[in-house]
Amino acid sequence: MDDYVCIAPDVKLGANVKLGKFINLYGCEIGDETKIGAFVEIQKHAVVGRRCQISSHTFICEGVTIEDHVFIGHGVTFINDSYPRATTPDGALQTASDWKVERTLVKQGASIGSGATILSNVTIGERAIVGAGSVVTRDVPADAIVAGNPARVRRSVAGKAIDPGSPKS
Repeated sequence: MDDYVCIAPDVKLGANVKLGKFINLYGCEIGDETKIGAFVEIQKHAVVGRRCQISSHTFICEGVTIEDHVFIGHGVTFINDSYPRATTPDGALQTASDWKVERTLVKQGASIGSGATILSNVTIGERAIVGAGSVVTRDVPADAIVAGNPARVRRSVAGKAIDPGSPKS
């Protein structure tokens, strides 16, 4: 490690993890052979699987689980609170006890394009692709390609139409 990398002692790093400069990792778990780009922050209780690529300027907050073989583009932001507030109803600054972490799951082999925002309480299915700049507000089916704000199913990875009755994002 060097002066440009901040890794807390409670981080669990797998074998052969490659780390960029100016990263901040604390209380998280990173799987074997994963690559973490420059200017990435991964918070406590976040899990990143094996052989993932986390591109630069990405923020992975508490409550996010990323399974194996996932690609995360540049500047992707994950959210873990649907109703964020700085203060409690009586005006005091909020503490960790004033809110509950909301979970997000990115399943194996999914890809998330640069600049996407992933809201909490969603699952991105196996091998799904989230287009660059998309805002994911709902679950994404396996093998679906979604894009837009809010992200909507465009087609399947194989180029076929997705059943309109299937979950959309």
